[in-house]
Amino acid sequence: MRCVIARFPFDLTKSGVLQAMQGVKPEPAVGETVIIGRRTYPAKQVGQVITRQDRRDFSAGEVLRAMAKLGFTCRSLPQNTEPARGLDPLRHASALLGSPTI
Repeated sequence: MRCVIARFPFDLTKSGVLQAMQGVKPEPAVGETVIIGRRTYPAKQVGQVITRQDRRDFSAGEVLRAMAKLGFTCRSLPQNTEPARGLDPLRHASALLGSPTI
């Protein structure tokens, strides 16, 4: 499959990605991830290995789109559409400090 990552075209196949990632130890995954085989890799690490480019040259979204088209399971960061409901900052700080004892 032909895809564009960091303005460069790449011809990627599922078997080619599996072969390229074979023996690569996954880094700790914090954000967007791609599941390749039984391992979970950060999207930027996958992009760096398969394109041989610096991670700053492409976005995780570009890698996720390409990997999803190849049939890999991709996970992105959850999108919060509404603000979190909780205590206002003053009440939150008061709760952290605890209630006064008499």
